[in-house]
Amino acid sequence: MNSLADEYRKAQRLLSRRDPVLSQLMKAIGPCTLLADSDGFRALARAIIAQQISTKAAASIFARLGTELAPGGLTPDAILAASEEQLRGVGLSRGKALAVLDLAEHIRSGRLPLHDLHRLSDDEVVSLLVPVRGIGAWTAQMFLIFSMGRLDVLPVDDLGLRAGVQSVYGLSELPDRAALRERAEAWRPYRSIATWYFWRSRGFVPQSKKGGDAPPSGIGPSG
Repeated sequence: MNSLADEYRKAQRLLSRRDPVLSQLMKAIGPCTLLADSDGFRALARAIIAQQISTKAAASIFARLGTELAPGGLTPDAILAASEEQLRGVGLSRGKALAVLDLAEHIRSGRLPLHDLHRLSDDEVVSLLVPVRGIGAWTAQMFLIFSMGRLDVLPVDDLGLRAGVQSVYGLSELPDRAALRERAEAWRPYRSIATWYFWRSRGFVPQSKKGGDAPPSGIGPSG
């Protein structure tokens, strides 16, 4: 079985052959360092917290959540043992506090079977995630990329991706969904990898201390 690094090298070779502009971008940035966070609950909670705030603020709140309310480990049970007021006390807005509680309840009740998601298609995973408060299509797609390691996800509503494509290809305006989908056909089956490079070109996925990446914070779906 190929290692992740082997798969990324294979992706870079294919993308380079199909898209000369993307090839130059990949050469400038270097190897893809995207690593998946296998703790699904942790990844989803972090994605909810990171919505519409800076990377630094999200990291601070997430750290306080763990140290103050879940010192034994961030689990659904640990979150459900906390009150809305306690969650707000570590920096969460009321909406995000309720969303994290709803996420924990979905997992504990079995409505969101995290351990079985690997058996499902991307669309099936998204359909189970979006009923959770605070999780829309964009957050679900970030989970597919940054937690499940799915390699062919194209978040067409992502502002960072659209801005990266506009800049790298020298477009006069942001590409719309249809234009982005058409351009991205050449990137199959590695649209997640291509997306990562466009994010990196805009500085939206800062490298973590462990050598991998966290989902982009401070950006998200465009209007």
